[in-house]
Amino acid sequence: MINIAATGHAAEAIERIVPQLVSDDVAGRIMAQDATLWGAEAEEESGKRLGWTEAPAVTWSIIDDVIALRDRLREQGVTRIALAGMGGSSLAPEVITATYGVELTVLDSTEPGQVLRALRDGIEQTALVVSSKSGSTLETDSQKRAFEAAFREAGIDPADRIVVVTDPGSPLDEAARAAGYRVFNADPNVGGRYSALTAFGIVPSGLAGVDVRDLVNEALAASQALREDDARNPGLRLAAALAGTRPLRDKIGIVPDGTHIVGFGDWAEQLIAESTGKEGKGLLPLALQPDSPELSESLSDLQVIRLVGSPRDLDEVADGEVEVVGTLGWQFMVWEFAVAVAGRMLGINPFDQPDVESAKVAARGLLDDIQEPSAPLFTDGGIEVRALGGFDAGASIADAVDGLLSNLDDQGYVAVHAYLDRIGDPEFEQLRDVLATRVGRPVTFGWGPRFLHSTGQYHKGGVPNGVFLQLLSKPEEDLAIPDRPFTFGQLIGAQAAGDAAVLAEHGRPVLSLTLTDPAAGLATLVAAIEQRQS
Repeated sequence: MINIAATGHAAEAIERIVPQLVSDDVAGRIMAQDATLWGAEAEEESGKRLGWTEAPAVTWSIIDDVIALRDRLREQGVTRIALAGMGGSSLAPEVITATYGVELTVLDSTEPGQVLRALRDGIEQTALVVSSKSGSTLETDSQKRAFEAAFREAGIDPADRIVVVTDPGSPLDEAARAAGYRVFNADPNVGGRYSALTAFGIVPSGLAGVDVRDLVNEALAASQALREDDARNPGLRLAAALAGTRPLRDKIGIVPDGTHIVGFGDWAEQLIAESTGKEGKGLLPLALQPDSPELSESLSDLQVIRLVGSPRDLDEVADGEVEVVGTLGWQFMVWEFAVAVAGRMLGINPFDQPDVESAKVAARGLLDDIQEPSAPLFTDGGIEVRALGGFDAGASIADAVDGLLSNLDDQGYVAVHAYLDRIGDPEFEQLRDVLATRVGRPVTFGWGPRFLHSTGQYHKGGVPNGVFLQLLSKPEEDLAIPDRPFTFGQLIGAQAAGDAAVLAEHGRPVLSLTLTDPAAGLATLVAAIEQRQS
């Protein structure tokens, strides 16, 4: 089961809005896949994106095949499962395996160091899951090519070690079958960010060793509870807390208590941001921790939602906050449902992502005509400084940070985009708290390029009050992409440059810093942020 407890303005929103949602039969209509709920303009897209409502039942049919394949791979000496995928293809499996305490190597990057680490970490004992809904994801195709070459170099037939998850009839589906790879098709009527309980979530997690029957059983129970047009429906209650506060608290802080679910905020970020951040409005999710600076700021536009292991008395819930109790299968279903309802409340289509493609197009254009990076405005402490969006970057790192943050208003946010090795350079995540402490405003942190498939939609299509700090490095070792005219280093560089250009075109200020020495650069940057604090 799941329990939603709320106080203050969040409780008021639930009490005011849920009766209307019940009266409109929203729950029953969603679970019956009524595509008219989001308006005439959204109906075509909604009509082919509601398969998630029955995903647990559909997915049940593949579980035996997944377990049989897992056992067969183990008999062949496979002890490590790797996953090549982006966005919805990787975020849910990462949460599932981490929560169940199972190892899964997630490769959701084009950063050369991270790719090389994944290739070199026991390739002889590795099987790879390649996940792409469209079957044409550039990053995933590049990762697949690199693994195929590594398998062959190790004397392993890739067909014995590569498992593919994709939509039926996609380019990847056709190519994989022709190559003799094992293929699992997912429901094409489920969008990527709603795919946690489809083959995209279940295949890599099950192969890695998760008890996926347990997970899907939880979700089946949740789907039954969500069908009820009743004031106790947890999905309706959560939706009202997300999108019904007056005035709207459009920054959603997701805070785990550390007891039962690991990394849920990263998955929820994509679900919320990509579903709601468009048409100049939306909800900005923040993956916070219990000691995050924002939680002590009394921010008038922050709605705090805590994931807790067991329910507490209502008088123990902090004023205005929401506490959500439930296991992972329940959480997936309830949050997907709630965000779909929140989209209806906000008057947007929660199933499209009109601004995601723009950065991809810009990156492809740069890859078609590879050039040396533009000259920096200046270099300070081994950091090359570039600025887009029309602000004065001054003559030092501290000046540049000041110039960027001068564009931040009292309803805005800072986004850090780190096109770095998230496995090798996890210490860069400290920048989120350092910046939040300085500005007293919400700060998001995204590893590039994976955030392009997640919060990237909100940053371009949502409320236009973000300022952006982009971090890059010069890789010590680059890696060629087989049968491509560019390397992984050139690919991630083009992705960063393309995204910065698109953000600037949308009027967003972007400070782009290239670190010649990441460790030294981080220290310099932290000092520059902290020295100007009031």
